Amino acid sequence: MPLNIPNTLTWARIALIPFFVGIYYFPDNVISPEDKNLAATLTFIVAAVTDWFDGYLARSLGQTSAFGAFLDPVADKLMVAAALIVLVHLGRVDSLIALVIIGREITISALREWMAKVGAAGSVAVAFVGKLKTAAQMSAIPLLLYEAPVLGFDSIGLGTVLIYVAAVLTLWSMGYYMRCAWPELAKRSR
Repeated sequence: MPLNIPNTLTWARIALIPFFVGIYYFPDNVISPEDKNLAATLTFIVAAVTDWFDGYLARSLGQTSAFGAFLDPVADKLMVAAALIVLVHLGRVDSLIALVIIGREITISALREWMAKVGAAGSVAVAFVGKLKTAAQMSAIPLLLYEAPVLGFDSIGLGTVLIYVAAVLTLWSMGYYMRCAWPELAKRSR
């Protein structure tokens, strides 16, 4: 496990998860609900920016590694899953939406791992629809966490629309990846 700047940033993102979730466990007389929302939103945004930054640094500094390639998406999925669970608990996201998004992440991660083992990882490389899903999801979550108007927009309303868009794109991208993997799945199930 190489300890370099990108991997350190990824580990820091994972370490933010308990802090992120823990914010909502403070009593309201210690941290107001509005301040909890702001702190959670900022923590999530820092994690999202760190995700972009660690990938950029890994490429620009030539510090890419197999371990980093494994850990980075795991950190992303853990943070998104934690955020969705918090949002379900707060009543800001429907549990079915969270289940669809988290279930897809687990399914596609397992599919990618299996495809890598059989030497066909290129078949399920990240596609444009997956990037759209991520963009919708990463825009929706901070809006739903913040729960206050942003530049005159209803953050909950806009966040809800975006999380539903993310859920649709989640299903679409899962179908796309499954279709790409189907020839290998069919060949090896005989």
